[in-house]
Amino acid sequence: MLELGFGRDSDGDLSFETVHSSQSSMSSESCSSFSRFSFDATAAAMLEPPTSSTTMAKNDNENNDNNNNLSLKPHRSSDFAYSAIRSATFGRKSGLTFRDFRLIRRIGSGDIGTVYLCCLRSSDDGEEDGDCPCFYAMKVVDKENLAVKKKVHRAEMEKKILKMLDHPFLPTLYAEFEASHFSCIVMEFCSGGDLHSLRHKQPQKRFSLNSARFYAAEVLVALEYLHMLGIIYRDLKPENVLVRSDGHIMLSDFDLSLCSDAIPAVESPESSPYAASPSTPSNARPHTTTAPSTSASLTPFSCFPNRLFRSRRVQTLTANHRLFVAEPVAARSCSFVGTHEYVSPEVASGGSHGNAVDWWAYGIFIYEMIYGRTPFAAQSNEATLLNIVKKPLVFPNPTPRSALEHHARDLISGLLDKDPTRRLGSKRGAADVKKHPFFKGLNLALIRSSLPPDVPGLRRQRTTSFGQGGSKNADRSRSQSTAFDYF
Repeated sequence: MLELGFGRDSDGDLSFETVHSSQSSMSSESCSSFSRFSFDATAAAMLEPPTSSTTMAKNDNENNDNNNNLSLKPHRSSDFAYSAIRSATFGRKSGLTFRDFRLIRRIGSGDIGTVYLCCLRSSDDGEEDGDCPCFYAMKVVDKENLAVKKKVHRAEMEKKILKMLDHPFLPTLYAEFEASHFSCIVMEFCSGGDLHSLRHKQPQKRFSLNSARFYAAEVLVALEYLHMLGIIYRDLKPENVLVRSDGHIMLSDFDLSLCSDAIPAVESPESSPYAASPSTPSNARPHTTTAPSTSASLTPFSCFPNRLFRSRRVQTLTANHRLFVAEPVAARSCSFVGTHEYVSPEVASGGSHGNAVDWWAYGIFIYEMIYGRTPFAAQSNEATLLNIVKKPLVFPNPTPRSALEHHARDLISGLLDKDPTRRLGSKRGAADVKKHPFFKGLNLALIRSSLPPDVPGLRRQRTTSFGQGGSKNADRSRSQSTAFDYF
């Protein structure tokens, strides 16, 4: 049978239809229930031809503009799914449309859209699901429905952000187009589920320290990239960390994100909390409420230094004593969005917030991965928010069992500082977080080449393949893996 998940829905996130929410979410916007249109009705509506030549010309122009707006994705050059999309659009004046895809089944739905598993159509319309060379996730948004709920801006924000992204741990936008009153975006399909579901499959429903460290490292690299673009995620939680078939992660759902500006710079590491004594606990390190950067330690970033012909040795020594910093420290918002157990104290208390909310959520994320629960959860949403603001951080056991757990607790404590001006990462972002001894021994620059703790593709090969028959136990394994297959 399908295994029921343990998902928690944020306002606007996508969850598998059999998942029951154990943690609610919030938004300053009114949250009306999503009108779930049927699979057949949606497909029929989008396949219906335009009612006039004017509408047809408008749709063609929109698709053509969308095709021109889709940029190359260098890191996807060897990806078969991306190559298939590029081949399908080769030599065409307009981009892909809904007719270029074959919908297979609905795999998820949320506050602003419905997600379908799909594949590119071939000349053989009678092909089976197992014959598709690669699968995609198509998010379909009913623009009329969003207009009624006054949430069109959220769908537009997600589309805007997806166009900006080109990173191994973030979604790739393969295509976008309009069909009738629906807006469609095609992204990569993650067959490994999410970290929330995967955690519940672990012993005692929590990851080992090494596994948690691996996933935390990949999320850190993804957050660094987002912040470098001036994007504050604002919806980090295990349910939004998807797992690809190769076991590496991908962040999802950007409709609650905030776009700002980040000015890249190269700084001296003298002010780093871990520069002088990496083993010093965070609660013993002095904190400052003022930005440590001064004119002496901050250097505008340039790809072309003044001295182009320095010796390699001098360049290496200089690089080792500089930090690349790109953090949207000036971004501010008063929106009340997020998932209750993951919101920061400044949001829970109704104040304005900035980039520091992502580092708070990152601390909650690591805590849950290691200990199997969030630190401030209570019986009600109101009590949870009160705990976030007032309750001190405590760990399940008073004494860490290993040096790695000691470093993990130190990192979590720095990230879960209730004062956003003192919070680890709030000033220089990932540049400071990456230097923490919890990540010692990991090559974060090459983490994409490391072997993940769990590889869904290998796991399926050991049980049963998609579409094949087998024993009763094999059928159960296949059904459970189906619950993972959602975007």
